[in-house]
Amino acid sequence: MKDIASRMTIWRKDPVKFVTDVFDIVPDEWQKDALIAISKNQRVAMKASKGVGKTAILAMSSWWFLTTRLDAKVIATSISWDNLSDGLWAEMSKFQQKSEFLKEQFTWTKTRIQSNDKPETWFMSARTWSKSSSSDQQANTLAGLHADNIMFVLDESGGIPSAVMAAADAALANDIRNDTDAKIIQAGNPTHLSGPLYEASTRDRAMWHVIEISSDPDNPKRSPRVSIEWSKQQIEKYGRDNPWVLVNVFGEFPPASLNSLFGYEKVRAAMHRTIPTENFNYSQKRIGVDVARQGDDSTVLFPRQGLMAFHPVVMRNAKNTDVASRVIMAKNKWNSEVEYVDGTGGFGGGVIDIMLQRGHSPQEIHFSSKATDPRYANKRAEMYFRAAEWIDRGGCLPKDDDLLRELPVIEYTFDNKGRLLIEPKDEIKLKLSGASPDKSDAFVLTFADVEMASNLGEIGVINRLAANEHKSKNVGEYDPLDPSRL
Repeated sequence: MKDIASRMTIWRKDPVKFVTDVFDIVPDEWQKDALIAISKNQRVAMKASKGVGKTAILAMSSWWFLTTRLDAKVIATSISWDNLSDGLWAEMSKFQQKSEFLKEQFTWTKTRIQSNDKPETWFMSARTWSKSSSSDQQANTLAGLHADNIMFVLDESGGIPSAVMAAADAALANDIRNDTDAKIIQAGNPTHLSGPLYEASTRDRAMWHVIEISSDPDNPKRSPRVSIEWSKQQIEKYGRDNPWVLVNVFGEFPPASLNSLFGYEKVRAAMHRTIPTENFNYSQKRIGVDVARQGDDSTVLFPRQGLMAFHPVVMRNAKNTDVASRVIMAKNKWNSEVEYVDGTGGFGGGVIDIMLQRGHSPQEIHFSSKATDPRYANKRAEMYFRAAEWIDRGGCLPKDDDLLRELPVIEYTFDNKGRLLIEPKDEIKLKLSGASPDKSDAFVLTFADVEMASNLGEIGVINRLAANEHKSKNVGEYDPLDPSRL
């Protein structure tokens, strides 16, 4: 590329020109606006929906700053090393391969991009922190870095701790002269109601230039990288107010009130709801089995048929043989068609093995396994959200104090890919004063698969004698696993 020196003066002020000249590409309109905003502001935050090309902008702006500033230092971080390596760092390499000029001037490695002429003082560095780090250790990721020309780049900042941003912000305290520059650029999905992206978009908005990038099919400035048809399908399927749609289609933060997945009043209403047997007796009978993990936990068998969930069986200090026998007894007498056993951590493995040896076919479910629906981060989140939707559809829960205490405290959040995620079990136990949400876990196991009609015929759907005996009462009081009835 000829006349680099003369072009450098232009590029320093015009990052859009830099991108078109060096990479031979034309940025999207919103990307042009973002590049211009980055050139004119110290703090820029990009709040984006899913798949709009925000990481590409971070890479473009990083190469622009690194190329057009003397002894430039660019410090990049993300929510994890894997995310940084597979995302922004890979994008930096991809863009470098588009430019013979950048390949001549810089060397890319797995953790550092450095000037070939001045590698010690002119570079871009990749930095992260361990998941077990304290807030002080997180802050040290970007602490103590100062230079005349420095830029901090935070990818997926929706999930980055606030302590990391505080350390980066300290570098902006340097006096800025005509020949120096200091910036912080962050981008992410609005998945968390805390952290750098949320604070920049709300409390600290006056300090930040905030760019909102949406995939809303009705927004004329929407990102063209996201299919309009896909966006319309998500809105039609889940609704405009659905938290997953808000984050991934509209690029908006979910309301704080939605963080509670169930809600006390909804759970209580489900426990006082009555429905006739014909509204559920065509559905598949299921039993969710949550096997105890430690001394304070209980093994729970939770029966459900369609819109009716029945009283659970609780077993303490039970051996695998006892649990397997109890499940088999329930299966034989209640005619359940499928039993979902939690195999997470191997605790339910013994129960499953015994049932298989006795000629039965329990389904082993791992809470951490991949969800069927891409909206969810794992199977656990998928099952819990299916259970919440079931309650909204009119599902009936048994009157159970433990369940009324457990379900309302369970909250959701989002992972770094904008997928719905249920908070860790250890956090739920803290809210429950150390008690484990065993009944909730057993209940949601019955949602491991989509709802199905029974294949066993009328006699396998519900015991006629029991149905007739209880049809004048609240059917929710019927206990199909009561040993006295089996």
